Amino acid sequence: ADRVAQWFVPTVGAIAVITFFAWILLGPQPVLIHALVSTMAVLVISCPCTLGLATPVAVVTGVGRGARAGILFKDAECLERLSKAQVLCIDKTGTLTQGRPRVTALYPEPGFTENELLLLAASVEAPSEHPVARAILAEATERGIRWEACENFRALPGHGVKALVAGREVELRKADSNSEPQLIGTLVELHAGGGLVGRLLLDDELRPEAKQAVQELQALGLRIVLLSGDRLPAVTAVARHLRIDEFHAGLSPAAKQDQVASLRAEGMRVVFAGDGINDAPALAAADVGVAMGSGTGIALASSSMVLMHADLQALTRAVRLSRHTLRIIHQNLFWAFFYNALCIPLAAGAFYPLFGWQLSPMVAGAAMCLSSLCVVTNALRLRRVKLGDRS
Repeated sequence: ADRVAQWFVPTVGAIAVITFFAWILLGPQPVLIHALVSTMAVLVISCPCTLGLATPVAVVTGVGRGARAGILFKDAECLERLSKAQVLCIDKTGTLTQGRPRVTALYPEPGFTENELLLLAASVEAPSEHPVARAILAEATERGIRWEACENFRALPGHGVKALVAGREVELRKADSNSEPQLIGTLVELHAGGGLVGRLLLDDELRPEAKQAVQELQALGLRIVLLSGDRLPAVTAVARHLRIDEFHAGLSPAAKQDQVASLRAEGMRVVFAGDGINDAPALAAADVGVAMGSGTGIALASSSMVLMHADLQALTRAVRLSRHTLRIIHQNLFWAFFYNALCIPLAAGAFYPLFGWQLSPMVAGAAMCLSSLCVVTNALRLRRVKLGDRS
């Protein structure tokens, strides 16, 4: 609409000037009145009300319709970018899964017990807000283990955490992507004083709507790419279950961002959906960053769209809504141009020599109001668009 307006307004101004001087030179008596009436009719009937309403009313209605469906668009341009998306890059933990992992197994090294392993893991993770930390603390609480206070806590985005526990440097980090391939789940390693204490296996259930949501997004023509910092066995299992052919495991936050940037460099319009601190760089790098409403604050701040109910199917509703909105905008712009192409020559007096038709500015004003009413009515149809469940 902005690009159109840059040409439309000067063009109409030029037509009005040409109309005035043409009738001054060639018009019937009284020349000045005839020229002024025709010029005013051109300016009134081409008043960019229709053009000015075509996009804003549709966008405002679309944004409001999205809010009713639990979809928060942070800016109007997000609607347009989402409607043209070609690739959806999606995180696993907290996006395709519930984001509530639980400890399913403990593998202490010789010389350590399960409780000692869990005690150190809970102590180093206590200050963290990561889902893995919550799962470890929940398991420790269930076993009646009271963890110790830690010092110099540091979070290592995409890798783990490190702190001093009882004077020893303790680090909990994700296991190597190819370690223990027979274990399907998130595997983390605990190191204390430079040595391996043991491993913890965690599992996170898929969201119940994940499979259907992925199928619907694929049916909408989106290419799905799974990007995860988790181990290859866990990512492979999720990808196979959801029938996602493209997936990458063991990615750091920077590597996720690079994957998004690489796809954009190929000319693709990319959407990234995630919920964690590790997803923030990729969310900011995508054409549209989609954060789950249950995600971290930095993920919400880095995104351009938020799914308030943390329901993955809301993303399919958002894509449908964006495409409906853009279709309405295109229809409005078409009718605005059709109306002006038909009425401006009539207002300028192009038919006066043949039929003696001269349009009154009052009639031109009525026609302009009618065209604006049609555009607004068409845009308001978005309020009744069916988007699916929770719509």
